Amino acid sequence: MDGLLIVLLVLLALIGAPLFTIFGAASMLLFSALPDTSIMGAANDVFSEKFADSPLLVTIPLFTFAGYLMAESGTPRRLVAMSRAWVGWMPGGLAIVCILASAFFTTFTGGSGITIVAIGGLLYPALIADDYDEKFSLGLVTTSGSLGLLFPPSLPIVLYGVVAGVMIERLFLAGILPGILTVGALSLYAIHTGIRHKMKRTPFRADAAFKALWQGKWEVMLPIVLLAGLYLGWLRIHEAAAFTAIYVLVIEVFIYKDISFRRDLPRVIRESMTLVGAILAILMTAIGFTAYLIQAQVPMKILDAMSTYISSPVMFLLVLNLFLLVVGMLMDIFSAIVVVVPLIVPIAAQFGINPYHLGIVFLLNLEIGYMTPPVGLNLFISSFRFDKPITLIYRSVVPFVALLLIALLVTTYVPSLSTAMVGLMTDPGEESGAPVAPAQQPSGPSLDDLDNGGAGGGETLDDLGGGGGETLDDLDLGGSQGETLDDLEPGPAQPGETLDDLEPGPAQPGETLDDFEPGPARPGETLDDLEPAPAN
Repeated sequence: MDGLLIVLLVLLALIGAPLFTIFGAASMLLFSALPDTSIMGAANDVFSEKFADSPLLVTIPLFTFAGYLMAESGTPRRLVAMSRAWVGWMPGGLAIVCILASAFFTTFTGGSGITIVAIGGLLYPALIADDYDEKFSLGLVTTSGSLGLLFPPSLPIVLYGVVAGVMIERLFLAGILPGILTVGALSLYAIHTGIRHKMKRTPFRADAAFKALWQGKWEVMLPIVLLAGLYLGWLRIHEAAAFTAIYVLVIEVFIYKDISFRRDLPRVIRESMTLVGAILAILMTAIGFTAYLIQAQVPMKILDAMSTYISSPVMFLLVLNLFLLVVGMLMDIFSAIVVVVPLIVPIAAQFGINPYHLGIVFLLNLEIGYMTPPVGLNLFISSFRFDKPITLIYRSVVPFVALLLIALLVTTYVPSLSTAMVGLMTDPGEESGAPVAPAQQPSGPSLDDLDNGGAGGGETLDDLGGGGGETLDDLDLGGSQGETLDDLEPGPAQPGETLDDLEPGPAQPGETLDDFEPGPARPGETLDDLEPAPAN
């Protein structure tokens, strides 16, 4: 029966059933098969700090809203004009414009296909008009649709940090150099194409370049202000998300006035939150599925199986890349992060892989998976947007995917590319300062040792609380002023209590200080013996 259900779920996935329904059904079936576990066990982690109680969950709707506002406004047009004015003079200048504008835009849209629609929709006709080859143009706009996922404040980076339990600010830093590598690799290919085919160039004019920069200054300032706020400690990550949403709302509605407050804003909110709802539904059900995998110790079983064939970090990273490329083709990036990251993080730790390096390798694989034939998501979005056969899109992206795979290998096997900038950021409390000298210990036992036993002679009441000048008021753990013997025991004090009442339990008539410690009293004990240990 279980086998039939699995086959049914696979068939439903193949015919296009929503991914969250597959995850939800699979997680409930798996939990119901566990002994003494109800079908609702799949929901336990959903209502924990892993999802519903996570303070970083609010970043998803805020960043998504900001990305949608920018897509619906004149931001793509301003980015294209600015990029063209500054780099259009280079060989393959218009292609480089597409790469840079798409990378900037994708950092706010999360590679959800909006970049292909917004930036690609503007630049594909321009590329064709400038006599760029159709295959090159289609491959460029399709590939650029997920370019930029490694740059802050990319939503996939935020989500990865939440799931993997690493500092998001450090993960932002880790992605900068690998992100520059991927953009640079594609830009070199664009330059080569421009030189080879003698493509048109836009002459550089300083006045036009600075005018375009001035027109797009508010968008250009956003990542600069955001990163400065994060790394100078002015903003935490959820505050940065709120700042981004408010900043974009103000500039697009009230400064540029591209978005009408009454006519456009309600529609943008509705569409962006529809996407957020879809993301949250996928994340919620994927967390239930992941909870079963963790409970069933799947990561450890995978590690045990891999240890038979894989004994080095080099081989592990190679297998990991192949696996993640397949995952990137078959799953959206949000589901892949929630489901796969908890599986690979403990395995990577066993091989000594830096957690920030692992995160960038993971995200770069998924970025490439978006455009990898035969089922990469961006391939179908591009085919639909430009009304081209999917087979033509397949052929178009091959050289771009090859270049990105080379960038992936460099990123994978040169870990310093990911970790170099991370090392520039210190944890709170790591700042240099005067060393703290260890406290000097007295030559013999003192009442500082009351907690640990082994007290010796010479103790006084001053020592009972560990400081000077204390009285009986300080004998209890609270150290409050004005206490009497009535307050020394835990719980409400009763009038008229004496030393007989200091120990827990009913006091016996005639008790003395000899009875103050637990256990048999010895003749001649003093306050030195108040600790719960044999007196010396």
